[in-house]
Amino acid sequence: MNCSDRLETLVGGAQFDVCSYSAGMTGGYFGRSPLRFIYKAALPGGGTTPLFKVLLTNVCVNDCAYCANQSGRDCPRFAFQPDELAKMFMELHAKRLVKGLFLSSGLAGNASRTQEKMINVVEILRQRYEFKGYVHLKILPGAPFDCVEAGCRLADRVSLNMEAPTAHHLARLSSKKNLHQDIVERMRWIKQVMSSNEGVVPSGQTTQFVVGAAGETDRDILHTTSALYNELELRRVYFSAFSPVWRSPLEDFSPTSPHREHRLYQADWLLRVYRFSPQEIELALGEKGNLPITKDPKLLIAQRQPWLFPVDVNKASYDELLRVPGIGPTSASRIIEARKDHSIFSLEQLQKMRVVTKRATPFIWFQGMPPAERQATFLPRLDEEVLPQAPALSGCLR
Repeated sequence: MNCSDRLETLVGGAQFDVCSYSAGMTGGYFGRSPLRFIYKAALPGGGTTPLFKVLLTNVCVNDCAYCANQSGRDCPRFAFQPDELAKMFMELHAKRLVKGLFLSSGLAGNASRTQEKMINVVEILRQRYEFKGYVHLKILPGAPFDCVEAGCRLADRVSLNMEAPTAHHLARLSSKKNLHQDIVERMRWIKQVMSSNEGVVPSGQTTQFVVGAAGETDRDILHTTSALYNELELRRVYFSAFSPVWRSPLEDFSPTSPHREHRLYQADWLLRVYRFSPQEIELALGEKGNLPITKDPKLLIAQRQPWLFPVDVNKASYDELLRVPGIGPTSASRIIEARKDHSIFSLEQLQKMRVVTKRATPFIWFQGMPPAERQATFLPRLDEEVLPQAPALSGCLR
């Protein structure tokens, strides 16, 4: 197989690793053009940046049932040598086609040897080519501490995929991975290295869940997500809707709806950015522990706490404003800043602060607000059932 075909295989194998929320983008790749080896990663503030997203090898000893690279699957297997892959990246970078590298890999032989080769790629880029740009490096399950530490010193971001939220769920997908020993322990090592060495891994540590592959609920995923943020200080958690792979053990399973993935990202945003508690997130879950596909979780949480509303926009705290549908961190900050100079007395003022007033009006109040604007059409009956609180997080990652 020529280099182009080999590259296409190893780029295609990397598509299952998520490094940004694509919001419906089909993998982020540029179709079948000559730029098909380039991944458009979404930026936090909007827009995209081009990454060379590739596997070092698709050879893998793990038997993850959802994975295109799992050991039992009959497919061509290839690998790059570290210097070969580093040179290829720099050629793309010199042509200004890519700005950064996302390097993942199957686990060939053992975690130590494969991780060392991945680190060697980044060392060549940093030392031989003096590349100072962005590198996202995957840490492999079971990698030794010295490799984890070396990877953290070289990369801007590191990630280790959990794929499933509990040991029970991961055991349904793989007979060879131990969630606590192979994955969570390495996450703790990453946190330890970051805490002991100022400036390493500036873009933080992330992970990923394959949503729907193991029969887990959204409650399972969000419970573990909250613990990862609180206990291991992860920067982001990503969600990838399960899609069956041909000639894999799960090829006959139904794909997970991308709408479920989207709702999980919304709930994650509430946890991570809006500082909602796990108990508040629990209010958005249905009887079976899943987020409703057709309802926004923030709106549902507000509806199920009618005693909190309406809030006085001239007196409410930042956190109280954040719980209003249609008000986000930016608009909440603008409201608080505006109140220093004058009271808020019209919806037009709020609209100029980027408040989505159509969503917010049933949940807010200010002096002189017309009664017609205050009709709480979205609020439930007071006797509507309120779901139980989430269980304690202690022991979730142990």
